[in-house]
Amino acid sequence: MDDPKSYDALLLVSFGGPERREDVIPFLENVLRGRNVPRERMLAVAEHYYHFDGKTPINEQNRALISALTNEFAARGIRMPIYWGNRNWHPMLADTLGKMSEDGVTRALAFVTSAFSSYSGCRQYRENIELARGSQDIQIDKLRVFYNHPGFIEAMVERCREVLKTSAHLIFTAHSIPFSMAQTSCYQAQLEEACRLVAGQLGHSNWRLVYQSRSGSPAQPWLGPDIGDYLKELGAGREVVIAPIGFLSDHMEVIYDLDTEARQICDSLGIKMVRAATVGVHPKFVAMIGDLVLERIEGGPRLALGELGPSHDVCPADCCPR
Repeated sequence: MDDPKSYDALLLVSFGGPERREDVIPFLENVLRGRNVPRERMLAVAEHYYHFDGKTPINEQNRALISALTNEFAARGIRMPIYWGNRNWHPMLADTLGKMSEDGVTRALAFVTSAFSSYSGCRQYRENIELARGSQDIQIDKLRVFYNHPGFIEAMVERCREVLKTSAHLIFTAHSIPFSMAQTSCYQAQLEEACRLVAGQLGHSNWRLVYQSRSGSPAQPWLGPDIGDYLKELGAGREVVIAPIGFLSDHMEVIYDLDTEARQICDSLGIKMVRAATVGVHPKFVAMIGDLVLERIEGGPRLALGELGPSHDVCPADCCPR
């Protein structure tokens, strides 16, 4: 690694999302660019956003995270401005990196709002950053994935504990990905480890990991079981807590696919459903980001729970191929 004290900014990198109805279609076109997704499918997804007048909460939650991080950094003596750039909507990564370059930033750390390793959750963000960097003389180094960091696990434990009853069936959810993509990454193994760690700290053995929000051709196998199918298998009279461990904040996939669609299934089947909050700006999660920064700028301890250990700082060339 280069000089660990030479970083001079933090870049928060996220997925992005619309904030008004007229943004929805341009945003989805950005998301789906280069992918063979029928326009009818895009328009169907657009209706999910229109259900909330075109506004997703992810942007406000990123702003809240930046505010919390600013306070965290000040309290821990981390002198580092925080910038924010998105993959698919404003503020776009290219615009943010341009501003960073204008401000004299030459080396920055990047915190990506994804805890797990996969093409779409890690490598694609690194590719996005490199594309946005272009010919600018600025180096961006991504912080490691943190699915087993104590700060993430303990924040998720507390989110579950807020709503979990002893008798409830705990259902962890994460975004499904194509089976072919799962085979070239540690995504599934990391999710299973994170779920095991959370359930273990809760002392709750009645749990299951399922998936949600799949898209693409029905002929292409994706990770399952799907949350809707799994709820239908459980049947009437059950009490469930759904914990979206694969999401850091309330994406559209959380507020629509879980709070709307999954709840409708539960109501129709007589299943009592409660949804655990995402980690959001939980103090332990915010402190975790500070820990990850100090790992790199001061050589701080590389914290990790479980058997898999801390992930690498620098991804191998063949890591998480598309």
